Amino acid sequence: MEVQGLEVASLPALLLGGTATALLVLVLRWSGRNRRAREKMERAKQRREAALERMERAAGRFRLENPGVDPGTILSLSLAELTEKLQDDSLSPESVLYTYMAKGHDSTMGLVQFLSRPVSEDSVVVQVLKKQGAVPFVKTNIPQSMLNYGCSNLIFGQTVNPRNHRKTPGGSSGGEAALISSGGSILGMGSDVAGSIRLPSSFCGICGFKPTGNRISKQGMSSSSPGQKTVVTMLGPMARDVESLTLCMRALLCEAMFRLDPTVPPLPFNEEIYSSSRPLRVGYYDTDGLTMPSPSMRRAVLEMKQALENAGHTLVSFTPPRVEYATIEVSFRGLMADGGSTFLDKFKGDLVDPNLKEQITLYRIPNLIKRFLSFLLRPLLPRFSYICKNVTDLGSVKALWKHHGDAENYRLEFLAKWKALDLDVMLCPVLSPAVTIGYPGKLSIAVSYTVLYNLLDCPAGVVPVTTVTNGDEEELKHYEGYYKDRSDKLFRKAVEGSVGLPVAVQCVALPWQEELCLRFMKEVETLARNRN
Repeated sequence: MEVQGLEVASLPALLLGGTATALLVLVLRWSGRNRRAREKMERAKQRREAALERMERAAGRFRLENPGVDPGTILSLSLAELTEKLQDDSLSPESVLYTYMAKGHDSTMGLVQFLSRPVSEDSVVVQVLKKQGAVPFVKTNIPQSMLNYGCSNLIFGQTVNPRNHRKTPGGSSGGEAALISSGGSILGMGSDVAGSIRLPSSFCGICGFKPTGNRISKQGMSSSSPGQKTVVTMLGPMARDVESLTLCMRALLCEAMFRLDPTVPPLPFNEEIYSSSRPLRVGYYDTDGLTMPSPSMRRAVLEMKQALENAGHTLVSFTPPRVEYATIEVSFRGLMADGGSTFLDKFKGDLVDPNLKEQITLYRIPNLIKRFLSFLLRPLLPRFSYICKNVTDLGSVKALWKHHGDAENYRLEFLAKWKALDLDVMLCPVLSPAVTIGYPGKLSIAVSYTVLYNLLDCPAGVVPVTTVTNGDEEELKHYEGYYKDRSDKLFRKAVEGSVGLPVAVQCVALPWQEELCLRFMKEVETLARNRN
């Protein structure tokens, strides 16, 4: 029997041959995309190496022509001291620039599709800083996509923590924190969607500050999930001390920024609030009830609580409401309200960094399977089940609007509790010490201490106050966590081997109270230095 001139018996072979051909075509396309991605990465590395060589030669020429310039003296100056010497001409701008250099760009977010597409103009923040006399001289490394608190991508590789090369410097602004911590820069700007300024600052032992969402301009800022509104992204400064953060905020909150970006409220820096010495009413907590703190995290908060009381401030115990709900059902769900499709679009034609594979794999699972996994795993892994349920596509505009309402209701609930206790500021943990490289992509839940204040849109900063002791390391051996699940076991492993690494605390104020938050950070910094 024949069908259109073909023997029926030959159809299976024909179909099999067609399937094999289709598979071969797919494999060839995939191989071609991978080859093109690797070629782009290699060209980017070559451009970077050439730029670094040019910087090295320029710095070398300057040293030969100016043997009297002492790099050690310049690098030891704080930002305030450096500014004063530049203003009175005891230091030249060239001597400072070339000293720091002894260490039209792409803005890639560590992703191949953004290579060879240099931005046409500076962001508003960079324009304003340049007008104020700042000289940007380097872009630093970030994790692929920036939605991770490690610091690795396949274009520029792995950045390590300068204090312990087994540990990550944090992310997404990890390269910036590592450079400042190791003395290669005096001030940097980072971005923060779930702790991406505060976590690397904490891990590297420097100060970092996230303002209220619209206090400074975000025009020109890149994002891997543009359009996401539940968790507020912000730019902010990173430096070795709080006074440098303050100097940066003073420089930014000026007429030039208000003119360049009229969506920013024209609120200049309030010196009266920052310089006030009145005693503060400080709320505090040493755990959020979702991620059990490491021993050093808890100790840092309790020791600083005692120091603040001894200095005349009033400390009030505070329990943050429903942190599991706020972190997973509100924040994570908001970040992935489209099921992660906008985020995953950025990986088209790209390879996934190994440090992100577990994270990306979860986002790529179809919604139906995520819901099935959530149901199946609920008795054994309730926290992971809860996460699976809440990183799915919301499905409709109506569902998205309801989610926005849920987020707003939580903000009102939290802030009402804050106001009922008549608090000025909050003292609480930040994830510390630095975790081992490779763990951030497996431990997204550990951002609960920082993402909370992106959801609430509060100004928040971190200040290093102590270091991990042998006693902390010994106590960590008994760490079990609140859930005793895989995440708790991974958390203990991630922070092991950290004796001597810095531990920070987090300082928070109500929205639009940047000056008060910085004043509180300065108080904490002063007390910590006096104790040490």
